Amino acid sequence: MILTNNLTPDSACRTFLSNDISFVSFSNATLFDGKQVIHPERLVRYENNMSLIIDDTKSTEDKKRRRDIVEKTDINGVYCLFSIERQSTIDKNMVMRYGNYEMMEYLKQLKNKKNKRLGPQFTIVFYTGPKKWKRLLTLSDYLDIPEELKKYFNDWKIILVDVKEIDTSKIKDEQTRYFLEAIQEMYKGNFEGLHRRIKMNKDNFIYAAIITGSLDLIRDLPEGDETDMCEGMERMAEGFRNEGCLVGRSEGKLEEKRSTLKKQLEIKLGTISNNLELKLTSATLEKLNILTRNIFNITNEEDVLRIIN
Repeated sequence: MILTNNLTPDSACRTFLSNDISFVSFSNATLFDGKQVIHPERLVRYENNMSLIIDDTKSTEDKKRRRDIVEKTDINGVYCLFSIERQSTIDKNMVMRYGNYEMMEYLKQLKNKKNKRLGPQFTIVFYTGPKKWKRLLTLSDYLDIPEELKKYFNDWKIILVDVKEIDTSKIKDEQTRYFLEAIQEMYKGNFEGLHRRIKMNKDNFIYAAIITGSLDLIRDLPEGDETDMCEGMERMAEGFRNEGCLVGRSEGKLEEKRSTLKKQLEIKLGTISNNLELKLTSATLEKLNILTRNIFNITNEEDVLRIIN
């Protein structure tokens, strides 16, 4: 059993993707549309601690950067660096950080006299937060560039992958696919979607719950190495069944559903107002079921009120 108090969302995600098969399956799906370009047996873990002294004669700045996971492999005989930078929050400076990581790595390679050619880098910014990423994705997005100069501008862009938008059918490895689907369903509050009785590694289920802040789902998990993706959800919801129906309509179970939705909304929106909390308290089971099915598309409290009013 994993000691969850020793794991943060960052370390949970990093631990999962440190597995070569998971790293390769995720990268092939997001970079190559599922085509098997990278192979786990050809990966070499790359030391990515970078310390670079920049001396401009006026000041000396010690720049230190470390990406989450960096792997070295060859593509058609060319050695390349593939990395994953996990983000749980939206960072308006991500393009700058991304460019800094890569340029420092190129400078590091230049200092190595054995390198005749530099190894190209490809970094995936893997966003696992509940909100939609609406920040800038290219360096040019930060600037006003005269039309006459645009063709001369050296742009920089990030490869952003939002866990909520991944097409999991392109994930070759079964356990990697289950892990990403579990995160998606937890964010949606989609209890019905979890009732496919898919078996997944229990540790991966725990990682997904930690990443999404759904710790209630991993209380008293059964013994064994595998668990149903929906089993933790069933314990918390106690009665969600196929077609979105709740077996048993006691006030206690209805209150549990309200409580579950409140937690999901707090994860997605940050906080909820007293007015919205009051509306949830008075909403019917039918409205709460509709809200559950649509929670993935909610961006603000107005969206919630339109559903439950």
